[in-house]
Amino acid sequence: MTRRNLLIGGGIVVVIALVVGGFFLFRSGKEEEVQTADTVPETTTTTTRVPNPPAPLTGLESESVEAAQRCSVSVKVGNTADAHPQHNVQSADVVYEEVVDGGITRLVAVYQSKGPDQVGSVRSVRPTDRYILWPLGGVFAYSGGNSYEVASLKGVPVVALDETSAGDLMFRGPGKAPNNLFANVGGMYSRCDGGAPTPLFVYRGILSPVPGPTVSAVTVGFGRGYDTAWVWEPTAGVWQRSIFNAPDLDPDGNQIVAQNIVVMQVRYVPDPTGNTVEADMVGEGPVQVFTAGRQINGTWKRPNMQKAAELVSDTGEPIALTPGTTWVELMPQGNPVNTLPGATP
Repeated sequence: MTRRNLLIGGGIVVVIALVVGGFFLFRSGKEEEVQTADTVPETTTTTTRVPNPPAPLTGLESESVEAAQRCSVSVKVGNTADAHPQHNVQSADVVYEEVVDGGITRLVAVYQSKGPDQVGSVRSVRPTDRYILWPLGGVFAYSGGNSYEVASLKGVPVVALDETSAGDLMFRGPGKAPNNLFANVGGMYSRCDGGAPTPLFVYRGILSPVPGPTVSAVTVGFGRGYDTAWVWEPTAGVWQRSIFNAPDLDPDGNQIVAQNIVVMQVRYVPDPTGNTVEADMVGEGPVQVFTAGRQINGTWKRPNMQKAAELVSDTGEPIALTPGTTWVELMPQGNPVNTLPGATP
């Protein structure tokens, strides 16, 4: 601000020049407060993003509101050595590993939060699958099966898609049959009846303490060469999977991982045809849960086929899992679960 005295007609007039925002403003007499755009205090508007609902089968935030509301798609996947590497099993929310003919194992990979366009190889239905599918509903993709196995799906609240009824949503890829049939899971969401499945598990807060001793590795004793091993990787916070005495890799060479391993010990009985076995998944039995590098022992309890099994710790509390991918190992009751102790936290 500058002050000048001007002589006019023998008198003095006080003129005050205010420099504001690069402009000279003149006022005679007294100084006035002038506010321009350059002197207006700046205001900042912030918005808080409203998170999408959690995905029902992972506990993680869904990619959209619509994705959180869609049904599940379950795919029966081969698990023999010549069925590896498996396509997009890593993208599943939950994977069940079950014993079938001759002691070999197969998978039921369950999708809800993601929709890969090539999952497989797709294999045939088995009687155990109905126990897995009842609480989920949605779509079940499989390659076929004998009359008893296919009939075991009767009454199960799923849209059952085999190679014929799936149309172009199931296709043959390179390789030899039977390990060259694949499912387009992303397209199968359009074939669903009903909405999102009820959550299968209880999830903990990410900072909640986890009970139980630390574990660095666990081997699930399926036997017949199908034992699976999981090694805790604390930096990434995941269990790394191996089978056939080697890391279990996807087609891109990435090892299969999960946040949770649930070992449900179940009783297998021969099916009426004598061709395969069936897991009795109603009732209760021992369970070992491996999450966040720790082991929680307890009991699985399931009063009927319509409801998912509840996991209860030895102290009587619900067992809470880490949000993320879960593998459920349906191991024959009485087979060994071997662990290695982990480092002291």
